[in-house]
Formats: sequence, C-alpha cells, structure tokens
Amino acid sequence: MASADIQWPEKTRELHSNHFQSTVWNDFRFRDDDIVISTYGKAGTTWTQQIVGQLIFDGAEGVPVNELSPWLDLRVPPAEVKLEALEAQTHRRFMKTHLPVDALVYSPKAKYIYIGRDGRDVLWSMYHHHANANDAFYEALNETPGLVGEKLQRVTTGVHDYFREWIARDGYPFWSFWENVSSWWAIRHLPNIHFMHFETMKRDMEGEIRRLAAFLEIEVREESWPAILEHCSFDYMKKNADKSAPLGGALWEGGAATFINKGTNGRWRDVLSPQECAEYEALAREKLGDECARWLMTGEGFDLARAD
Repeated sequence: MASADIQWPEKTRELHSNHFQSTVWNDFRFRDDDIVISTYGKAGTTWTQQIVGQLIFDGAEGVPVNELSPWLDLRVPPAEVKLEALEAQTHRRFMKTHLPVDALVYSPKAKYIYIGRDGRDVLWSMYHHHANANDAFYEALNETPGLVGEKLQRVTTGVHDYFREWIARDGYPFWSFWENVSSWWAIRHLPNIHFMHFETMKRDMEGEIRRLAAFLEIEVREESWPAILEHCSFDYMKKNADKSAPLGGALWEGGAATFINKGTNGRWRDVLSPQECAEYEALAREKLGDECARWLMTGEGFDLARAD
C-alpha cells in the first residue's frame, strides 16, 4: 500500500497531568529518520533506548542515553529546553513517549517502536519506581510551573494494595494502562511501527536487536555486535546506570542503580492469588481483546495478529 493510501493517526486531544505535557509535540519538528520509543512505562523503555543508542553509535562505550534521548512529553524540564536540545543534535535522534497515540503528533516518516509487558510486571516495577522516589522527584513533578490536576502522592501502601488500586482506577496514580496499550495495538499494521515485548527481549536479546536494526535500516558492522550485546545486557546497564537513568538517577533513593532495578518478570506470582490473576486476565481480554491480551501477557501471537 502506498503511503498516500494509508490513514495515518491524527492527534485528537491534549493530555496533561503531573507528568504529561502533550502540547510539546505540537512544536516538535520531525526529521525523516527520527525514532520514537513508546511504552506505557516500566516495560523496557530505558533498555530499548540503550539498544537504539548502541545501534546508532556502533557499540560505543559510555553513550549517555539519558542525555541524548529525552522523555519529550514529560513536564520537566520545560518544553523549550528539550526542543532546543533535540534541534541541536546532528546524529540520528531517538526520544521516548508514554502517551497514547491520539495525544501525540504522528509522523509517517519517523520510525516508531512500541514495547509491551504484562501489566502485572509493569506494576511491580512501577511500585519500586514510585516507592523509591526522593524529595527531588516530588519537587520536580509537584512544585514546578504548569502542573495540571492533582499532585503525585507518596506511596503509603504495600505492593498488593497498590496493584489493586492501579487496576480499579485504571493506572492510578499514573495514567491509563489499557488506553495506552490499545491505542498502539490499533495501529500495529502501519509500516513504520515495530512491536517488541519485554519477555521476548529477555529470551532472545540478540535476535530482537538484529530485527530492530533491520527495521531501523541500520547496518551494523559484524565486529560491533559483541560490544552492542555486552552494553545492552542488564549487568552492564546496572553497573553503568548513571548513563541511562534519567538525570543520572538523582530522583531516586540509592541513585541510578535503584532506577535500573531487577529486570525480572513474575514477582507478582508470590503475592497475587489465583483468583486475582484470573480477574486480571479476564479484564485484559475485556479491555484489549483476546489477541492483544495474549501478546501482552506472553509476547506471543503478534505475527498472526498483524496478518489479520
């Protein structure tokens, strides 16, 4: 299908919160080879930024991904700071978003990567992220100009109660989980979007990186692959977390190594009851449909879904 025949996504709303300032996309000037990395959050975003940075910079040591690849729709730092920094970059640009599709400006010429992860794993990682936030984190989100909506409150419950409220209030105290996933799933057929899954990345990191390189049309020198794979490993990222964690990890107790936590799945199995898991899985199927829910929980079935 020719590009002119494709119905490209259009922005239909703005989304503002203690985290979001979606209006920044209205002023962002795309380049044809831009790369946009998207997740709900805590689904392998930083890992994918590291992978893309390694592909762009040919396996170089010490690539400061946290400086080069901003979360564009985050309220801080101010929009003009991020826009000016990106405009000044001369290498191939890559940035991240946590917005649903209809709240950002979508470019037919950019490349988009969406990473999925079981919502229970997302939540366990999100809880650790939130529970370890320090005073600087809350000051950045709650005390800076442009706040819309309620302030983000500190964690006062255990992970089990936190999960139940997150499900009952669809992403509270952050943003809608089902809305984010379903909006990206709905455009999976577009030629400039590539889907990845946290579980398959863990199972076959090299294969997933090679497939991503092909999608991004990046030719990697064979002699660069050992360095790329080493630099994208969890152990390397944990040891060099100051290069990938936002602001070098300054917003979390324990610093950057706290932000790059465990990188594991299934921690919820020791906490949630079989009934709670069944209820979550039923809700996922209700909100996303059987195929998307299966992919989100397992990383399987995406090729078949794309062919429909």
